[in-house]
Amino acid sequence: MKLERENENLFKNIEMLREQMMISGHRNGLLNSETIKYSQRLDELIFKHQCYKNK
Repeated sequence: MKLERENENLFKNIEMLREQMMISGHRNGLLNSETIKYSQRLDELIFKHQCYKNK
């Protein structure tokens, strides 16, 4: 049960971060350092989410 809740929170964070990255990309460009930081953090969270799914 705890794992499901953590995974759900992780998924919500992924969705929120994805939205922030898209906004940053539109405002600042895809090669902007802020956009890249969002992208890198998003990659980390997606990887973590995939690990939870495989458990």
